[in-house]
Amino acid sequence: MKLLDTLARRLGYTRPAPAPAARHYAGAAVNRLTEDWGTVLSSADSEIAQGGRRLRSRARELERNNPYIERYLKLLENNVLGSSGIGLQMKVRDPDRTVSGELVKGKYDSMANQTIEGAWFRFGRAKNCTVDGITSWIELQKLVLRSTARDGFCFLIKRRGEGGGEFNFSIQFLEADLLREDYDGVAENGNIIRMGVELDKYRRPVAYHFYTRNPYETGIFSAAGIRCIREPAENVVHVFRRTRQGQTTGVTWFAPVMLRIKMLDGYDEAELVAARTAACAMGAFEKSVPDGYQGPLDTLGNPTQEMQPGVIMDLPMGVSYKVHSAEHPTSAYPAFIKSCLRSIASGLGVSYNSLASDLEGVNYSSIRAGLLEEREEWKSIQNWFIETVIEPVFDEWLQLSLLSGLLTMPNGAALPAVKLDKFRAADWKPRRWQWVDPEKDVDANIKAIANGFTSRRAVIAEGAGDIEDVDADIAEDEAMEKRRGLLFAPRAESNKSKVDSYGVAVRSGVVTPNAADEVSLRESLGLPAMPAEVVKAWKDLGGVKQPITLTNSDTFNEPADAAASISSA
Repeated sequence: MKLLDTLARRLGYTRPAPAPAARHYAGAAVNRLTEDWGTVLSSADSEIAQGGRRLRSRARELERNNPYIERYLKLLENNVLGSSGIGLQMKVRDPDRTVSGELVKGKYDSMANQTIEGAWFRFGRAKNCTVDGITSWIELQKLVLRSTARDGFCFLIKRRGEGGGEFNFSIQFLEADLLREDYDGVAENGNIIRMGVELDKYRRPVAYHFYTRNPYETGIFSAAGIRCIREPAENVVHVFRRTRQGQTTGVTWFAPVMLRIKMLDGYDEAELVAARTAACAMGAFEKSVPDGYQGPLDTLGNPTQEMQPGVIMDLPMGVSYKVHSAEHPTSAYPAFIKSCLRSIASGLGVSYNSLASDLEGVNYSSIRAGLLEEREEWKSIQNWFIETVIEPVFDEWLQLSLLSGLLTMPNGAALPAVKLDKFRAADWKPRRWQWVDPEKDVDANIKAIANGFTSRRAVIAEGAGDIEDVDADIAEDEAMEKRRGLLFAPRAESNKSKVDSYGVAVRSGVVTPNAADEVSLRESLGLPAMPAEVVKAWKDLGGVKQPITLTNSDTFNEPADAAASISSA
């Protein structure tokens, strides 16, 4: 071979260089395995305009008829909102000030905090919150969350001076159907209208175009006489989760798993029917002669035979009975269902155990690992919900209520509207969760606080609490226990620890016993005040006793004979 190469080079022939190896992404390859893989690029709005309404319709059908989708929606409501919705904790402070060159944070304005919290609670009642007067704030939160997950988007219209109520401000809820999704074009002012949403040159919403009634109504409430209105964007809260830049509206959260859920639903139904068929005793008569069977017939002329337990049939000559046996459900049924549900749970962002209500085979470590990941998803949705829904409504309500003088303190004075920025210090408290084994987590928190890795404030906040409320409750409980002469086991153990620590400090000479200590200890332990005899005894001692280690050294001198015996030993 080398000889031939040498001769070829002398004659002027050269071997062509090997072609360079192709460099490309395997996912971009086009071959027989990827021919059905779509490669057409399109904008988010184009994809939504093409299939958004069909997706919404199918998502609603799944909500009505599929138990796993209904389970997911309940998980969403229970974990994002809980039974009480997202609570409000006001953090209004007095202005910070500088003292001796150091910044001192202002104290909490308790009066303003209580006033705003109380008014917000009253606004949440059905008669004040919504224009229909029948939906409370908690119910509205759940309705908005469920509708957004199912339909992809919905709307809250801020109505000022409409709907009555205490605050002259209320909310109107609109489903996705009321948006003019088929309205695309250019407005007279040059704004682009995309799926009923009017946008300026920066794609900032300027207005929304709605129907006055649901265009999909039937019967006497059909679309006849329906009108279209233009609602300024400043009045509209458009609720949806954006997944692409330039996306004008949203799609159902079920989109990644809808087809798989539908196929699984069909398989499950077929397996259920097959299992029901297998549970029935079925068979067929085989005749070797034309008139071999003489027995009852059904309405269609087919021979029938009533089956009874413990009965042996005596069939005519020429007739045999063959049993039809359908082996369902198959042994692979549970594993297949579980595999499908795992992929569906992944697409929805929840754990398989939660979606399928299946706790078989789990232990503390595995269920905790799954819950940690799942709860991060719930926290993400909570943050999105607060920013998208809660805060816009609260800011509008607070501003109008201050300007109207409706936020009055117990002394009758209204909170000043000029301090609007100060009063916007809202801290939202979404639902938090207990652990499977709370004792372990409480012990871990205690150790973390003791070693300086976290604070009581952080631990309490993680549980959706407020340290000021907790400390106030503890102080009030302790005061009530003292008034009623109650002493519970944890408090008794704490008191014992106080006394033991005080005794150790006295014996070691760190603390000098005095009358003030006894007064303080008696108060903290809930004991009666010092009687006159004890007061006189302290007065005779000058109010102070020397610690043991500081008493006269003669007290501790050993007898001479004892010292001699020790030395002789």
